[in-house]
Amino acid sequence: MKFPHDFLFGAASASYQVEGAWNEDGKGVTNWDEFSKIPGKTYDGTNGDIAVDHYHRYKEDVRLMAEMGLESYRFSISWARILPTGGGEVNEKGIEFYNNLIDECLKYGIVPFATLYHWDLPLPLEKDGGWTNKRTAEAFVKYAEICFKAFGDRVKHWITFNETVMFCGLGYLKGAHPPGIQNDVPKYFQATHYVFYAHAKTVAVYKQLKQYGEIGITHVFLPAYSVDDQKENILAANHANEYETYWYYDSVLKGEYPSYVVQQLKENGWTPNWTVEELEIIKQNAEKNDFIGLNYYQPIRVERYDMDIKSEEHSRENSTLAPGNPSFDGFYRTVKMDDKTYTKWGWEISPEGFLDGLHMLKARYGDIKMYVTENGLGDEDPIIDGEIVDVPRIKFIEEHLKVMKRAIQEGINLKG
Repeated sequence: MKFPHDFLFGAASASYQVEGAWNEDGKGVTNWDEFSKIPGKTYDGTNGDIAVDHYHRYKEDVRLMAEMGLESYRFSISWARILPTGGGEVNEKGIEFYNNLIDECLKYGIVPFATLYHWDLPLPLEKDGGWTNKRTAEAFVKYAEICFKAFGDRVKHWITFNETVMFCGLGYLKGAHPPGIQNDVPKYFQATHYVFYAHAKTVAVYKQLKQYGEIGITHVFLPAYSVDDQKENILAANHANEYETYWYYDSVLKGEYPSYVVQQLKENGWTPNWTVEELEIIKQNAEKNDFIGLNYYQPIRVERYDMDIKSEEHSRENSTLAPGNPSFDGFYRTVKMDDKTYTKWGWEISPEGFLDGLHMLKARYGDIKMYVTENGLGDEDPIIDGEIVDVPRIKFIEEHLKVMKRAIQEGINLKG
């Protein structure tokens, strides 16, 4: 299976999930350092204090990446390792670590992709309201500029945020991520707005520095499809796409929020406390985005539901990522269909859903460059005679690569 010469194959990680060294060399405490130590918040009380010890073993890790044939590595920078309190004095040891990591990648010919925020917020900012406070957005822009100036001579691919829907949705609707708040819809939309505002200002700063690289954002890509051709279920699928996809990409690429969602926010009293100036900054910088990142694992099949769930207790288990669960507003619910294939988590395996979704994005946003920044199969891996039986994952990746190649042949600007 051959791909264009400029198509990159790589892998991704996140600082809190791999680095460890949570309190070493001047790093500040993050929201996840605190949240993961609250009993019951993580599986078996696990945390990222050590993780896979990437902070100390990055040379070994990068060497293994090279042996695997990786052409790129997407890592995230820990904000609190650079600015321990979120602002103020720079921690030079943090700068040194990422300089070393970047140089190690380049030594092996691995292209670095740097994500500025993958959910680990300096704790003082979390205590100050986190992403519901505009001060966090302004602090992020300053942090990003420090990173651009420190690493931008070698890093030419920048991602501002990873999966806004996850750290905002699980943080303010489901309560499964910091700050652990449930059912606060106004805070959820306020947080997403300040993320988009911070993204727009950060893109502007990057372009002003003229470092001649590219910058974009990564979101979950969860295309929604109706379970049948019934009018009410088609409406439910449209509703899901407006909230799950267009809310996140319209602001970035079109510079405005989807009118359907804006009207619904107004009707429900959920409109963020946004200013004309903030909206104008988002609009002015939309055309400066170079690419979007897509974290695709599954589509969702939906039907009309129409249930008041404002008082429902949320958990990881009843998020909309698994079949049978309602959307946060009760307008639709996801459905497990007999003719589809699912993982043990209840996530649908659908390369075809990805292909259809890519064409949906092109129809709405034109020829924007895209990278698949996450994809893969979460599964129970049986070990027989000391070896992992990995056939399902191999098949999953192979089938998704086939549709990516087909997407490129059909005119989708997919680059890795």
